Amino acid sequence: MSIAILSLILLVLLFAFLGAGLWVAFALLGVGIAAMALFTDAPLGLVMATTMWGHSNSWALAALPLFIWMGEILFRSRLSEDMFAGLSPWMNRLPGQLLHVNIFACGIFAAVSGSSAATAATIGKLSIPELSARGYPEKLVIGTLAGSATLGLLIPPSIILIVYGVATEQSIARLFVAGVLPGVLLVTLFVGYVIVWALLNRASLPVEDMRVGFREKLHRARRLLPVMGLIAGVIGSIYAGIASPTDAAAVGVVLALVLSWSTGTLTRKSFVHGLMGATVTSCMIAFILAGASFLTVAMGFTGIPRVLAEWIGGMGLSTFTLLAALTLFFVVLGCFLDGISVVVLTASVIMPMVLEAGIDPLWFGIFLVIVVEMSQITPPVGFNLFVLQSLTGRDILTVARAALPFFFLMVLALAIIVVFPAIVTYLPEQM
Repeated sequence: MSIAILSLILLVLLFAFLGAGLWVAFALLGVGIAAMALFTDAPLGLVMATTMWGHSNSWALAALPLFIWMGEILFRSRLSEDMFAGLSPWMNRLPGQLLHVNIFACGIFAAVSGSSAATAATIGKLSIPELSARGYPEKLVIGTLAGSATLGLLIPPSIILIVYGVATEQSIARLFVAGVLPGVLLVTLFVGYVIVWALLNRASLPVEDMRVGFREKLHRARRLLPVMGLIAGVIGSIYAGIASPTDAAAVGVVLALVLSWSTGTLTRKSFVHGLMGATVTSCMIAFILAGASFLTVAMGFTGIPRVLAEWIGGMGLSTFTLLAALTLFFVVLGCFLDGISVVVLTASVIMPMVLEAGIDPLWFGIFLVIVVEMSQITPPVGFNLFVLQSLTGRDILTVARAALPFFFLMVLALAIIVVFPAIVTYLPEQM
């Protein structure tokens, strides 16, 4: 049987499993089992057991539940209120004023939660009622939240970067550091867009009387110090080489507990709910990774990745053409799957092509995460859109239209890091 027919059979089987509502992890396992049982002579049970255990028994993977738990703790704290109060006095001179609070607050919360959905929900609960009451355009309120919340996937500690690092055997610490400057780039693009929009649509924005003295600004900014200290403790320890991502995650959990306790939001109930929420999410992701690891090995036995890599290499595609095709592929796939599933599902097939084309896998990890960010605000399965739909009561298409300009800003960010790859690679090279 030809590789093309084999690939088509497995692809149809995968979509049949997913379309039937089967859990992603079971779908991956099912396709891997079918590939091994029908198209190879390898010992199925032995390979499945050793592969799943080997990929689950990973010290790097221990950072995942810890960072998720840290985000769950902070999600239940007063962090969003403190960030809004601390940031708003500094935004009064920028065109767009409090709309920038959405962007910067999402960027800060992203650096301590690692989740785009948690970022959208936490910041949105506070800012949507506040900005709507002040008369800011709903479209821009929703758009800035939808776009900026995706920073949770990129700005470290990013859960999806941990997943990518484990799936492709890349250094998680280097991936974290590589995500810093692209995250800053996206924040800059979002702020620039709001400034330009505000200058062109002055009549659509409320006139804010927010004259606050410099001393008062500094006084309010003190509410940002705990979360900035948390970010410095987690990311700074990794960048300085003092701690591994797993060690830094443990430090982050302790600091998050202290921060939550100091604000009076740490109770027995919030502690248990945060721990259980982290356990459920971590088990889901670990199960998906286990299924994906087995599918990766099964694909290796069938020879599909090697043949596809040789086929791509033989086509003589330029790097830009290949990246454009992969971008379209990932955006379409992201319309139907969540970001983590997209990464683990495609790693076994895509990485040989990427390596064959001479693309740095570290750089490609950041490229892939930005593309997955784009899919988070693309219907029908854009998780950030669902979160904002529940917060605003608007239909999914209204929320998606509000997020559309930020989708194109992410496309622009992709183009910039393709032309200037040092934006991704410079900081990791300094480690």
